[in-house]
Amino acid sequence: MKGSLKKRLAIAACFGLMCCLSTAFALAQSRRLKDAARHSSDAAQVFSQVMNIRETGIPKDLLSKAEAIAVFPGVVKAAFIIGGHGGQGVISRRVKGGWSAPAFFNLAGGSFGLQIGAQRTDYVLLIMNDEGLKGLLEDKFEMGGEVSVAAGPVGRTASATTNATLDAGILSYSRSKGAFIGAALKGGTITPDNDLNEAVYGVKAREVLEPGKAVGDAPAQVRVFSTTLSRYSRK
Repeated sequence: MKGSLKKRLAIAACFGLMCCLSTAFALAQSRRLKDAARHSSDAAQVFSQVMNIRETGIPKDLLSKAEAIAVFPGVVKAAFIIGGHGGQGVISRRVKGGWSAPAFFNLAGGSFGLQIGAQRTDYVLLIMNDEGLKGLLEDKFEMGGEVSVAAGPVGRTASATTNATLDAGILSYSRSKGAFIGAALKGGTITPDNDLNEAVYGVKAREVLEPGKAVGDAPAQVRVFSTTLSRYSRK
């Protein structure tokens, strides 16, 4: 009788542990999905605001040529002798009829010199060719390394035929303290946040951005970035 009671208690304990683990996993997944939704929403908001700048926005003819678009909102740059910056963002690639599900990435970098202070900056990157996109899909991509990075031209009537534009794999822009400019973001590194990608999609960033991957494969909470891009550029 005692043996039977111990067995039932052991089963009950195992069942309780399994319930606790299941609940903890569900809560963790819920938190990760909320993180993903926040990154996608923040990036969509930044991109919409940038595209609504009448005088110094991104030229639409450049936007129509971009193979992929990356947005890193609110990247924190701080320095006291040694400086650094870091933030999170999303990347979508162009697919037939719109844009892919957003993949999640991290942006980081550092510098050394006489500097002090802190600020938040939004970055928008237009990936203009397959070489630029291939670089971003590496485990660690250094801006200004093998792939050419140039400051993107601004203004609705800005020429999109300069040599810098034609040769660059990536055109970069930044917005800080209300000013939106083309700025060559060099020295920073972009890495996939595959913990978040796998939590949301079950696959890594490279697979999220595979050709033909549909935005319908993304949870509704993170589609806002892709649908926002489609409002401004669709093929």
